[in-house]
Amino acid sequence: MTDAIFLSAGVPDPKRGPEYARTADAVAITAAVSALVHVTLGRRLLVWGGHPAITPMIWVVAEGLEVDYGSWVQLYQSRYFEDEYPEDNQRFQNLTLTDDVGCDREHSLRLMRERMFSDFNFTAAVFIGGMGGIVQEFDLLQQMHPQATLLPVISTGGAVHDVAQRMGNIPYDLRDDLDYVALFHRHLGVSVKEMRYQRPTEQPLAVADRFYRPKA
Repeated sequence: MTDAIFLSAGVPDPKRGPEYARTADAVAITAAVSALVHVTLGRRLLVWGGHPAITPMIWVVAEGLEVDYGSWVQLYQSRYFEDEYPEDNQRFQNLTLTDDVGCDREHSLRLMRERMFSDFNFTAAVFIGGMGGIVQEFDLLQQMHPQATLLPVISTGGAVHDVAQRMGNIPYDLRDDLDYVALFHRHLGVSVKEMRYQRPTEQPLAVADRFYRPKA
């Protein structure tokens, strides 16, 4: 099973989740998502469930990096939300659609998440902002991938606060370090010396073989 990093993120809607919107920092959410893509793209496979606010953020960063982003990301979307798909979905070649279960939102999302978490071996999961779905993804991921490193970026606010409460003991820098690029390099074990590769098939299996080497 392929190793991957899971992203659970969202920008809280003040109408649907006012309790989450009150603490959310949209600027921090954007910065954290952008930093995660910058650190991982071309180095680690990134998987997420389609979100109308998050998918465009990922595309903006992906467009600027000279790799085959369709090989390095996997986007999941439920057919329940077919009328709400962001146009950016079409730009990601790796889009997996899961069934609409009886026109029921919660059952459809559950099916999508179970499919996501069954398709990959998640070594880490990053939680940014969001509403109740973030907590549901956290609970399910813990059940299906108990070995994964869990990173709630508390400074982004929103439902990630609830995730942090569930975890209890959180590294201090996840609370207040706004240098998200350095934060993810540290916690995800991705060295700044690692080269980016066009496609995962071109990446050496041994991490030490991926480092930049000065030309002789």
